[in-house]
Amino acid sequence: MRLSLLGTGSAAQVPVYNCGCAACQRARTAPQHRRGPCSALIECGTGRWLIDAGLTDLTERFPPGSLSGIIQTHYHADHAQGLLHLRWGRGLRIPVLGPPDPEGLADLYKHPGILDFSRKLKAFEPVSLDGLTVTPLPLMHSKLTYGYVFDDGAQRHAYLTDTVGLPPDTLDYLKPRPLDLLVLDCSYPPMPDAPRNHNDLTRALEIVSSMSIKKTVLTHIGHDFDTWLMEHGDTLPTGVLVGADGDVFG
Repeated sequence: MRLSLLGTGSAAQVPVYNCGCAACQRARTAPQHRRGPCSALIECGTGRWLIDAGLTDLTERFPPGSLSGIIQTHYHADHAQGLLHLRWGRGLRIPVLGPPDPEGLADLYKHPGILDFSRKLKAFEPVSLDGLTVTPLPLMHSKLTYGYVFDDGAQRHAYLTDTVGLPPDTLDYLKPRPLDLLVLDCSYPPMPDAPRNHNDLTRALEIVSSMSIKKTVLTHIGHDFDTWLMEHGDTLPTGVLVGADGDVFG
């Protein structure tokens, strides 16, 4: 099983339009520090599943037939906007699995094109996808959102974005199941109070300390957190990394 981070940015991405902060200035001059829409690719055997479709160049990144399907965490635009263009393809069907959100994004359900939204996932009910057992877990967000646990029988990875904290039933599910890799939402530097919709570093580390995890990778990073990391990045606990676009974890 291999998980590749295709984008690690918050909705504003990095650099933020017309922002002069240190992180945004760095990203404009050093492309390795840019952050695109938060998304990933999970691969196991011949299966290749895109996690979230916020990238707007999906038709260039993934030739026809190169994806087994798409797994949506939720249907906020920064996680699903790539579907709006992809749907107009020809000659194939692409399954899109995700939470049973009746609204989706814009008119995707009304005009799905080559996208197949017929399979809705249910919380805590595992499904089998190309040798992977995939279990949807509810998250705490302003729109119906799932995180996912991916288990190939040898490794167990969890991908949990977008969320602020974790619901008690999700935490209860994860605690007795050690993780080889946790990819976790962390949009903000440490804050005195919990943000509304995404973890800050304080809330993210509370989640990490509550479970058994070999390696944690932070994603959905905002420019304020990147600026903080430029001064304090070496203070992160052992085993906690900040993800970058293009990172690959086996």
